[in-house]
Amino acid sequence: MTLFKPNTIALALASLCCTNLTFAAEQDTQQVEKITVTGSQIKGVDLEGMQPMVVISSQDIKDSGASTISELMSQITQTRGGEGSFTTSESGATSTSTPAGQAAASLRGLGPSSTLTLINGRRVAASSFASGTQNFVDVNSIPLAAIERIEVLATGASAIYGADAVAGVINYILKTDYQGAEVNLSYGNSFAGSDEGRYNLNAVWGTELLGGRLTLFGDYYDRNSFDAQDRDFTRNPALASNYSYLPKNTPNIYYYSAVSGDEIGAPNCATELVTTEYGEQICAYYSNQDDELISELESASTGFIFTKDIGEITWNTDFFYSRTKSVAVSSPAPINDIDDGEGPWVDESALDAFDEQTRNDLLDQMYIDPFPELTQAGQQLYGFRFDARFASPRTVEVETNAFRLVSSLEGQIKGWDWQSGITLSQSKSEQQAIAGIYNRYKYHAALAGELCSDGTIASFDGNDLSCASGDLVAMYNPFLTGDSSNDSVLAMTQEQPTRDGKSTVYAWDASISGKLFELGDNYVMAAFGAEIRKEEITDVPSENSRARAEDEYLVDVFGFGSSLSEAKRQQFAAFAEFHIPLTDRLEMQVAGRYDNYDDFGDTFNPKIGFSYRPVDSLVLRGSWSTSFRAPSLTQAGVKLRTTTATYDCGANQAVADLYCSGESFESSPNVLELGNKNLRAEESESLSFGLAFSPTQDTNLTLDYWQFEHDDLVDTDMTAVLDAAITDHTLRHCGIVPEGQMGISYDEDLCLVTDNSGLTIEQAGANLTEILDAWVDFDNPRDAELPLYRDHIIQLQNTGKQTVRGIDLAMSHDFEFELGRLSLSLDATHYLEFERNKPGSDEVEELIGTWRYPQNIANFRVGWVQQDFYASLTAQYTDSYADDISGLRGRNIDELEDLGELDANGERDVDSWTTVRANLGYDFDNMNINLTINNLFNEKPPVAYGSRRGFDSINHNALGANYKVSFSYFF
Repeated sequence: MTLFKPNTIALALASLCCTNLTFAAEQDTQQVEKITVTGSQIKGVDLEGMQPMVVISSQDIKDSGASTISELMSQITQTRGGEGSFTTSESGATSTSTPAGQAAASLRGLGPSSTLTLINGRRVAASSFASGTQNFVDVNSIPLAAIERIEVLATGASAIYGADAVAGVINYILKTDYQGAEVNLSYGNSFAGSDEGRYNLNAVWGTELLGGRLTLFGDYYDRNSFDAQDRDFTRNPALASNYSYLPKNTPNIYYYSAVSGDEIGAPNCATELVTTEYGEQICAYYSNQDDELISELESASTGFIFTKDIGEITWNTDFFYSRTKSVAVSSPAPINDIDDGEGPWVDESALDAFDEQTRNDLLDQMYIDPFPELTQAGQQLYGFRFDARFASPRTVEVETNAFRLVSSLEGQIKGWDWQSGITLSQSKSEQQAIAGIYNRYKYHAALAGELCSDGTIASFDGNDLSCASGDLVAMYNPFLTGDSSNDSVLAMTQEQPTRDGKSTVYAWDASISGKLFELGDNYVMAAFGAEIRKEEITDVPSENSRARAEDEYLVDVFGFGSSLSEAKRQQFAAFAEFHIPLTDRLEMQVAGRYDNYDDFGDTFNPKIGFSYRPVDSLVLRGSWSTSFRAPSLTQAGVKLRTTTATYDCGANQAVADLYCSGESFESSPNVLELGNKNLRAEESESLSFGLAFSPTQDTNLTLDYWQFEHDDLVDTDMTAVLDAAITDHTLRHCGIVPEGQMGISYDEDLCLVTDNSGLTIEQAGANLTEILDAWVDFDNPRDAELPLYRDHIIQLQNTGKQTVRGIDLAMSHDFEFELGRLSLSLDATHYLEFERNKPGSDEVEELIGTWRYPQNIANFRVGWVQQDFYASLTAQYTDSYADDISGLRGRNIDELEDLGELDANGERDVDSWTTVRANLGYDFDNMNINLTINNLFNEKPPVAYGSRRGFDSINHNALGANYKVSFSYFF
């Protein structure tokens, strides 16, 4: 892939952006077809010289070794760095994970909802399952077999394509007028002993039919999962102190029930006990035991492109359908009390799972107390509290069916080119939990021996338990392992919540372009157009995974969030664009677009661009534009989202003193997110200028500066809510947050203490520092922190702004030898600035060089072509950046200091990472054989202690050396 570079600038600045698309000699005698390129609606006019453009050609796609759009887009520098783009490495079964099997491409790290995804210049429906609350187009649903090339315009494009093209546009261009047939078969895998096999079969066929030109395509892809246990460097935790108190299968005795006040490790722990920061010996859990680094994925797609000339009018229709299926896994759910508090109660008879000596030893160290509440059936039981999680990882299966139909007419009228088309695009997803999800009420009934065989809960008459229907089953014992009868009782408490989503786009557009008037020896060209669009989205979870006010927001199942949202929006837009050749060497692009939303008002966004050629081999270029992004449909329509929200004690000392014992770690409690009708739209201003230099036909250089000023970002900010609650008593609640209100939920007993003035935490003017001191004296907690309860209610809000600036550099040179052609190319992005508001603060922080934000990203390629043989080596470089030490707990930092991993400032860097991709192939008369080896030298990802995975799965991957062999046959 290459940045858009001139072959000779006089021919057209963009003509070499696809290095393998050449002009035929017959061009002198044939009329060249007018095309519309990304960044302009004016047909047949070269405007790319005014803006930086990256084009991934069909040859680039073949050389990349990629089997999916997601794999392909991760190879360009404009989509790497930061946390915007994501692949299935981030998929999981919880609401904080990205949707299973889905992936998104984000430009400049600004987020997927700020990048407009087009197919043939028109929109495609977003995934109905949002990533958080950001809607995105699932690029895994776009069939790679149908793609001729991809054009990436990484600068603001709202004046051309719509107000939400904040960071730019990725336009996928489909194959048209294909002649003949092609079948491609490929297989890929790692060189490790585990099986991460990838299978791909696709075909393209083109012919003349009914007086028109038909292209058919089909694609099938199947990929196995890749687990942390499959590599020695991810099999064990990066830090021994990354433990969780909640083991699988072998519960610990909760510290509350221990005479010593210390957790008691499970006597039958399957692994060696771990010493905690409190000096306890516990049976620990490490998340890498169940971590799935890449989820399994199966996709199938088919479609057609049909073009027919009807007199002087051309009818174009393209259609594709895709189906993807994926299974994603998250760590097993914690077992909580019925009210979601930690340390659930169990009957004292549970200790009978151990031999008499062990049982008696435990009883000597424990309190046996009455349950604080009657059981669900009304029994008063005696027992103790334990710490554990379920044994089975939370597992979901997602199937997504997507289709897109576009039909358009185009022609000429009095020398002007016109076109008009309709679009219908839909993405429909169905999710079902297939393992690891348990009903809290049934589970606690089973713990108390109150579960009936039909899944109902028994009644208690004061003496006996009885079932209205079915039989009473045995009491479930969480300490009893390897007992099939006991396991069958647990299985009865399992649930399979579902989630159904649908996203639909209906659109009509029309445009006309041509010569407006003569200016000197040239013509002012113009385009005018309009668009009407309706978008709808629904995301509906089953009742057993929803939080409801009547149930005090308790979800029926443990550890499984959901999002309930529904929204629709209508939009009208009109645009005008002008190409003005001021002189033979100075050209301007002036454009403006008006958008009217039925729910967020209207906006006008202009764009001005120029290109100046002082000499034929040099172009100076620049552009300025504004953008407006209304909150996404999910953000506008979210009714209640059950998830977690992270607060960062390293970013706000006042929050750290009250909620983190003065330390600087991050924590992620359960929250309920609500929509906000008072949200403001995000606004952005972009600027770019640079040059394109082509001193010879074989040498090309582009250098571009770009920047974005992005205001009123929409997100949630738990740190800000905790900070606001210090002075705003309306955000402070003892117990559950009342319906219709928002804020923080504290332990109910916190209202039993007051500050020095006698005020409780719910009262105006209360001093939270004094209340914390009073709480410590009252409860003697393990940590000197205000006790948070559960289900804090926070709203989406405009959280602040961000400023991003950088430089793109691209160079290429070809050397012609008698035996063949040697080509060298370099593509690099250097970030100058990435500033954003700190969580819960007006203070601005610089992200460049911090966790997950490398300053430099580059690709260097050496290629060789000798007749029908070709080969290349591509090095992908990701710069070093700071490890996320501030997000770690004190025990982690202590371990890092013992390991000598921290510098004098208590910090460390994640090392830079360079991998090499080798590609070679041979073109026969009617077939092609190609071999790609990724990460040729099997470079392990740099160690990153800021991630529990031990590496940064956004910027790096742990797959190691892997290959892909492909065979293509042409008919």
